Amino acid sequence: MTRYRLSGAVMTHPKRRAAAERLARSAPPGALHVVMDPDPAGKPSVLRTALCAWESIEDGATHQLVVQDDMILSDTFFERARAAIAEMPDAALALFALWDSRNGAAVRFGAMTGARWVGAVNEYFPCVAIILPREVAAGFADFGRRHLDSWPDDILMNHYLRAHGIPAYVSVPSLAEHEDHGSISGNAFRGPRRSVCFLPQDVPGREGARLTGLRVLPFFKQGVAQCAVRVDEPGTGHGPRPAHGPGRWLHLDCEQYLEGTGVRIGRRQPAIVRMAEATTPEAARGAWLTAFTMGFVQQTDDLRCDPPADDPGDDRRPAPAPDPAVLAEALATIGPGGISYAQPERRIAEQRDELARITRAGLEAGREAAAPTRPPRRSRTAPTDNHPPAPCPVAVLGADAPLAEHLVRGLTDAGHQVTPLTRPPATRPTHALLDLTPLAHPSASPTLALSLQLPTTATPFTLRLGDLYGPGCPHDSRIGRLVWDALRSYPLTLDDPAETLRPLHTRDLVAALSTLLRTPPAEPVSGLADAPVAATDLAAAIRTAVRPVPLAPLPPGPVSRRPPQTDAWPPPPPGWKPVTDLHHGLHTHAQWLAYEGIHLALDM
Repeated sequence: MTRYRLSGAVMTHPKRRAAAERLARSAPPGALHVVMDPDPAGKPSVLRTALCAWESIEDGATHQLVVQDDMILSDTFFERARAAIAEMPDAALALFALWDSRNGAAVRFGAMTGARWVGAVNEYFPCVAIILPREVAAGFADFGRRHLDSWPDDILMNHYLRAHGIPAYVSVPSLAEHEDHGSISGNAFRGPRRSVCFLPQDVPGREGARLTGLRVLPFFKQGVAQCAVRVDEPGTGHGPRPAHGPGRWLHLDCEQYLEGTGVRIGRRQPAIVRMAEATTPEAARGAWLTAFTMGFVQQTDDLRCDPPADDPGDDRRPAPAPDPAVLAEALATIGPGGISYAQPERRIAEQRDELARITRAGLEAGREAAAPTRPPRRSRTAPTDNHPPAPCPVAVLGADAPLAEHLVRGLTDAGHQVTPLTRPPATRPTHALLDLTPLAHPSASPTLALSLQLPTTATPFTLRLGDLYGPGCPHDSRIGRLVWDALRSYPLTLDDPAETLRPLHTRDLVAALSTLLRTPPAEPVSGLADAPVAATDLAAAIRTAVRPVPLAPLPPGPVSRRPPQTDAWPPPPPGWKPVTDLHHGLHTHAQWLAYEGIHLALDM
């Protein structure tokens, strides 16, 4: 490696200086130097110290490595890092991914296909051990200075890399592990933060074996089997590319994603899940379902690793084979990562082996479910004792807004034939017409309403919505504003602690729309919302689900109160009720705002 030179820094706080110096001594002489927080008595900020670390790149170095002080480096850390720089000199390289993250899910697919690096996906970009080319490090330092008191460094890093088109990869396996000395920046509430796959004695080589272009990412987090799905066009793929940019991701649950492909899990559980003893039924099912979805996606998307360019042979050479040790470790962390938010490390360790067996069984079951002989999903044409009425075709106005994209995908997954429209039809349609244009700029009040015209009725139905939240919902709505502040570690400011809100999660709105399309309501107006929640209770839920930030004190003087809602809330559609747990719903809203909403709201 003669063209490239790597310099490195360990970023730390005076309280952890000893740990940083130990880490620096564990590296080859001169490879790492310690960079201290420039304002250790100020508000805790990883970004503040990280910017100093990026700016400390040595003269003549082409790349800068920044490592946090609570990391353990693999035995071959620097050998693999330098080889990767030579292979991908213009890329940002993350050397660690968390066990419950989307990037961790990408690493697992990399382990399943024999890749050594995977393309980073839209999430935060892991910054606990990271390498940047010199010009990228300088550019990010300038960008970060303009946003010092806004977002964590890893979320800003993802935004910066994405906005500038900088290639970004994550290592398979991780080259560093989190040691968890406690969190100065306030992340201890998240529980143990371990690598998706850490093998200290990983053998270097084949750094050009990469997996990119992933479109479906199953991951187990906060006790829920979740799934991020990439979309490039609004709605079902019709119409012009929207202004909010390429590579958007929808946030679903694994079960919802599978149902859209024709695979119904329902309440069925395999024996290995039902007979779990060391772990809970919820953890067993979540790990199995996540792995099932992984196996299904691997087969249906035909995931293959690009072989290294220096491999012998021609273009027909076989792709690299998975490393059994890497694959085993990557699968074994699915269950522990999914329950890490709520259980101590000792209890997690007691469940690891059983969860690993359940995960392997789920992976094989998913692969089998994706066999080519499996019949495709067929639309139901008539109601039966076991199935609801056939889904009604629906045309949708305003399908290219971020929230509308989630609704269109949800209706499609529920079996509805959805046709996006760019303008209202000239004549009365022969199918349902759903107007989602109000969702392009949702109001901050709970009076937002949608119009649904059914072919069997002369006048449209009015659907009054509560306070929308969840994936696709903006940062300036009543709930979104509080979640947005919590994400940035700002105190929560309540305009009126005595007011009540009516939360309505994106997924519950999809279910309500699907119900109405199948069974027209008797009343012309339906109310869609969960039970009223006091503003103070909502704030408490956000502080638990997003980040434990304080409540801002009320300003002196009279409280600014919103006018009370004098009219009665309309009845819900028959057969529908919201089912999304508020804690999980707020968590999904926070994820969407941090990984997708930020690109709509943050100026470069």
